Amino acid sequence: MPFVERLFAVVRQAGNPVVVGIDPRPEELPAGFLDQFPGDPPGVAEALRRFGCEVLDVVAGLVPAVKFQCAFYEAYGPPGVAAMHATAAAARQKGLIVILDGKRNDIGSTAEAYARGYLGKVPIGPAYAPSWHADALTVNPYLGSDGVLPFVKVAAREEKGVFVLVRTSNASAGEFQDLMAQGQPLYRHVADRLRQWAAPHANAAGYSLVGAVVGATYPGQLAELRQALPGILFLVPGYGTQGASARDVAAAFDAHGHGALINSSRGLTFAYERPAFRARFADRWQSAIDQAVRDMIEDLAANTNAGRLRLGS
Repeated sequence: MPFVERLFAVVRQAGNPVVVGIDPRPEELPAGFLDQFPGDPPGVAEALRRFGCEVLDVVAGLVPAVKFQCAFYEAYGPPGVAAMHATAAAARQKGLIVILDGKRNDIGSTAEAYARGYLGKVPIGPAYAPSWHADALTVNPYLGSDGVLPFVKVAAREEKGVFVLVRTSNASAGEFQDLMAQGQPLYRHVADRLRQWAAPHANAAGYSLVGAVVGATYPGQLAELRQALPGILFLVPGYGTQGASARDVAAAFDAHGHGALINSSRGLTFAYERPAFRARFADRWQSAIDQAVRDMIEDLAANTNAGRLRLGS
């Protein structure tokens, strides 16, 4: 099944567009959790795998998708990468859409190798096999079409998705993204080119496998980009810990509640660190994550068109 159809199916099944970001930091794991594992890179990597899989046990059936931040696994070398691979495989087995947040980019054969590695298949003896259990990958557009189209080509062939950085949620994003060029900010030039990349891959409903990363922390620009990019699926970081609210992301959705995936990472997976949740759940950290996810789902349903997903729109 093509990526967009597969994604929309699980979003409708879940009745919400929440993406749980899994960014495991050893120093923020639940009290005593890390002590169960050897104090070396393989031991820490196994702790990350175990934590991620326990998070999956909580959120599977509640949300449609998870997003793995590659850096927190890659920091622990080959064992960390293996831990991410195993956790991503477990997520797909549970029916979750898996997004790898690696922000990859390069040109020529190197871009093609990244694309094959993360989204496609690689030669192994006389056959081809996938390296990663991923449905989509984030891509940096700084090198232009040469650095994006190889990913789009492989994604189209393998029925996967690509999310291109357009307007990010970080505080210094405007240092480059807001620079004016030929009468409009740089992020609008990226959006215009993204629309060209996406157009050949639109489905019957008008949505493309080429999506955009648009931060929730700049709601005015998010609304502007929603108008400029009909049919482009938005992956929206910034909700929760970074300060954005459901009202800030409301403009990302179409009238039926589709068109956007709203990501929260620390605010969900480390919910047990919040004083209110700590007081309520004590050391039942899985219950804190469960409640935080449910609170986010209800917040989006009450304050955005995502609530229409419950009506089968």
